[in-house]
Amino acid sequence: MAQSSPSGPAVAFDAVTKRYPGGTVAVDGVSIEIAGGSFVALVGSSGSGKSTLLKMINRLIEPSEGCTRIAGADVAAEHAPMLRRKIGYVFQNIGLFPHMTVSENIAIGLRLAGIPHDAARVDELLDLVDLPRDFATRLPEALSGGQRQRVGVARALATAPGLMLMDEPFGALDPVTRDQLGHAIRALHDRLGLTTIMVTHDMAEALILADRVLVMDAGRIVADETPRALLGGKGGPVAQALVAIPRDQAARMRALAAESTGKSA
Repeated sequence: MAQSSPSGPAVAFDAVTKRYPGGTVAVDGVSIEIAGGSFVALVGSSGSGKSTLLKMINRLIEPSEGCTRIAGADVAAEHAPMLRRKIGYVFQNIGLFPHMTVSENIAIGLRLAGIPHDAARVDELLDLVDLPRDFATRLPEALSGGQRQRVGVARALATAPGLMLMDEPFGALDPVTRDQLGHAIRALHDRLGLTTIMVTHDMAEALILADRVLVMDAGRIVADETPRALLGGKGGPVAQALVAIPRDQAARMRALAAESTGKSA
């Protein structure tokens, strides 16, 4: 597949707030710019506002205040369905249509957008996500969780978007599949020149895959750092509490390995 553009579009939030009836504030006055072509991870505890912020990009959630821009254009200025056809979106529950074949699921965005397609286009997308071409005729129930998620990625890429949004895309997968698919997504990001924004609660995943990590807490961005800077102790207490989890796990694994080696000696 040809690269969709030299670089995906920039995304900017301008004083974006989401307030729900009853007074709950999910996102609280976020202003930040994401450079085109970057891979950004949005990290935070449950309820921190990261998924809400992500969904305001493709207008699955409308802000109470402020605006979101893609390549300088206010997303509210475009009809929401048309906007979403230009944005790849991958989420945890995948959302494949069970009565449709893999080929039909992949091509549905093309069909809705009125873009001509054929079997060769589906084959190209299956190649892109490392699935055999003969999977095109299978139903989703015949696939593993990781294979279904790869179909979801192929569907998201079908219209050649420059922007990819991912909301906990690997959360339902086993650790091995999660790791493999994470690296595949990063490779696709680099190959296609995408702007990728990924929500995850897994700081290790964010540190490994992203160029830039945004940490949310109580609806606000409380840290904006590179993975290297976070591992170097920057970002503040909320960010460092999240970094401490994979760091402590790695230390315990090293201790277990040393203990196992000592016992076998």
